[in-house]
Amino acid sequence: MPIVGFNFERILAEKKSPINKELRIKPNVVIKDVKIEEANLGGDKKQKLLKILFEYQADYQPKIGNIEISGNLLYTGPQKEIEKIVDKWKKDKKMNDDIILQFLNTVLLRCNIKALSLSQEVNLPPQLRLPTINKKVDPKDYIG
Repeated sequence: MPIVGFNFERILAEKKSPINKELRIKPNVVIKDVKIEEANLGGDKKQKLLKILFEYQADYQPKIGNIEISGNLLYTGPQKEIEKIVDKWKKDKKMNDDIILQFLNTVLLRCNIKALSLSQEVNLPPQLRLPTINKKVDPKDYIG
């Protein structure tokens, strides 16, 4: 099922206190809801789309700050399959692995990039380990 839309609905970044040595960053993605939305993707009639509402969080602990991003993804596919996915979600809050993987990879890609920019704006460390360049250690200097 191809993704036909990705939207941010709410973005929050706040720094609550100075950073200390005990900093831990806990990222998380939660599916808030799955439903059907009708949209015109070209042509005369509206098409049913799968709409997945999500919330991404990067929690800087202990109580240093947080980044929260809410939004949604829109999928298109066979109408009967979309209805089955929504029914299964309403029944037991589960979806098939193919959709979950595609969903998580897309959300993490888009939200991590946005959160990286937001963390810089409010002077929080990046939630991802970024590559760095280190001085090469001469084996003669190694003591061990």
